[in-house]
Amino acid sequence: MATLLSDAEIEERLGDLTGWTRQGNEIRKTFQLPSFPSAIAFVVNVAFLAEAAGHHPDIDIRWRKVTLSLTTHDAGGLTQKDFDLAAQIDEIM
Repeated sequence: MATLLSDAEIEERLGDLTGWTRQGNEIRKTFQLPSFPSAIAFVVNVAFLAEAAGHHPDIDIRWRKVTLSLTTHDAGGLTQKDFDLAAQIDEIM
């Protein structure tokens, strides 16, 4: 099982990411895409990253906006896995 991060560690790692915010035991970011098909394509790319990492975000799709929420459910909060996947997602945007 992954190790939970402290509040200080979470804040430090959030400083390395752009646009991600902490909401309780999750980090979230909303992405605005140019069209609905491009939003769906983005989600498919996120799915491939998530599957490779064995770590899956909660995904909310609203027309051209995609909100991703990351937490490590089996650890009960935020771990390095969440920040690693967030960084990978940012790279594909």
